[in-house]
Amino acid sequence: MVVTIIGAGLGGLVLARVLHLHGIPVAVHEAEASPAARRQGGMLDIHPWNGQPALEAAGLTEGFRELVLPGRESSRVVDRHGTVLLDRPDDGTGERPEVQRGELRQLLLDALPPGTVHWGHKVTGVRAIGDGEHEVRLADGTVFGTNLLVGADGAWSKVRPLLSGATPEYVGVSVVETFLFDADTRHPAAAKAVGAGALYALAPGKGIVAHRESGGTLHAYAQVFKPQDWLAGADDATVTARVAGEFAGWAPELTTLITESDTPPVLRRLGTLPAGHRWDRVPGVTLLGDAAHLMPPNGEGANLAMLDGAELGQALAARPGDVEAALAEFEQAMFSRAAAEAEDEDIYAIMFGDDAPHGMVALLTGAGE
Repeated sequence: MVVTIIGAGLGGLVLARVLHLHGIPVAVHEAEASPAARRQGGMLDIHPWNGQPALEAAGLTEGFRELVLPGRESSRVVDRHGTVLLDRPDDGTGERPEVQRGELRQLLLDALPPGTVHWGHKVTGVRAIGDGEHEVRLADGTVFGTNLLVGADGAWSKVRPLLSGATPEYVGVSVVETFLFDADTRHPAAAKAVGAGALYALAPGKGIVAHRESGGTLHAYAQVFKPQDWLAGADDATVTARVAGEFAGWAPELTTLITESDTPPVLRRLGTLPAGHRWDRVPGVTLLGDAAHLMPPNGEGANLAMLDGAELGQALAARPGDVEAALAEFEQAMFSRAAAEAEDEDIYAIMFGDDAPHGMVALLTGAGE
């Protein structure tokens, strides 16, 4: 048996690593042409209740610790004028160290045997062919079969239709991602506003969230409540101008994060799968991460995906003679975990609600609990 994983994100790679440690053959198929095909997102805080145990199961705790950027657990909340309402420095006692997603992904890739990940393998469809086996079709016309298929391929998973008819629904928030490089020298006011870690500049219905990465890079997300077709078909200049217009009158050190980006703006529309999404057991196939339980970003998504991957790998290793029992055990635990997460407070309602930015201050300080 060779476990076939679709998607080389963090969840799929943790699964591949845990399987490798247990001597279980695995192949990962990834649509991107190479590990460097695109930027791999920004900062991730790795939690002690899911992400860290997953990396421990993968035997990569030491390597993960070497990637931690000191000082990044600090956070700051400001209003549209840049007035600081909360400033929490990183005093070294935090439990959720910050790393860069791209570096963590590379750590996982380097921990796999060469050739485990097949780059440029864009999956166009999958179908059941009987007896728990499935056929995978690639964009280049390649077709291959597998008797254990794992969809770790994100929000618009090509594997999910084998198990569920659910598709992501727009949650009403559009996000534009930008980067400022060498900001301490080139944009000192913006760099000072962001501080050492995370910045939350919030108002009702909109906000700018930014993080300080390595090398003086500021990574920002301008977020607004808009219809799904907002900015459909717009070119980069139009996207930048329209988004900047949403923040007219805000402090210039904040709007600089939008208007002075060193990269083209990337527009994303946030989606979610139904709360409590689950499926009946289908032989030979399962899902993990966003493919299984997509939710709006709340700091847990990557951590949950890694824990999914670790627990699936451990379940398969523990039941080598009964794959279906392993998959059933894994899915029930994942369903429960994802359902509990979906019941947590809506972070977007807090961040961008009528009392923003004060709701975020209350959340971070524990006021009102």
